[in-house]
Amino acid sequence: MSEQDQRLQAQLQALRLHYLQENYASLATDAAQKHWTHVDYLARLIDGQTQARHQRTVAGRLKVARFPTVKLLDDFQWSWPKKINRPQVQNLFRLAFLPDNGNVIFLGGVGVGKSHLACALGHAACLAGHSVRFTTAVDIINTLTAAQINHRLKAELKKLVAPSVLVIDEVGYLPIDKTGADLLFQVISERYERGSIILTTYQPFKSWPRIFNDDSTLTSAVLDRFQRDGEGDPAPRW
Repeated sequence: MSEQDQRLQAQLQALRLHYLQENYASLATDAAQKHWTHVDYLARLIDGQTQARHQRTVAGRLKVARFPTVKLLDDFQWSWPKKINRPQVQNLFRLAFLPDNGNVIFLGGVGVGKSHLACALGHAACLAGHSVRFTTAVDIINTLTAAQINHRLKAELKKLVAPSVLVIDEVGYLPIDKTGADLLFQVISERYERGSIILTTYQPFKSWPRIFNDDSTLTSAVLDRFQRDGEGDPAPRW
């Protein structure tokens, strides 16, 4: 390697331009053989660097999101359940609800693919440049209960409020005591008009007081935050 190559390698390493560092020499050979202009050569280098950086950024978002598994809309089995409103679900993947901090509730019986769609929608948001966090209702309550005991509630709440999208899976699957109901409400309330929530549950809205420890006032407040200003039902159901 020439002294000039060594200096260039060191400079590209310092600038963290890894794609350029690894590919400038091979692309220079291609440029000479195929008679590219200097601008063509530079454009291909910059395009490759841009794509590589985008891929690393997306990979970082997906890691932070903590999805249990990768789920995509293309992998969803539309043959079951038979009553699913496919156009309504597919329309959600336009992500038009995100700029207004809108919310989505996937409501249906056990084993119909609610978690799959919630994860896939969160994954699509990551690819579109949004910060996402996946969790379950029980994990939220357990984490915040421990944080409250250790005087770290504000810090843990911030982790759940900060992302553009919070995916809350399995709401209502296990009974919640008053402390848990209050903590879950805090998360929903703190995110109100500040970020979107994608939520899954098998409980119809009329049964939601059971989720929140039979507190009808708290339940009404929660539903009000999901059905903002009378905008209607945010829930694809089947």
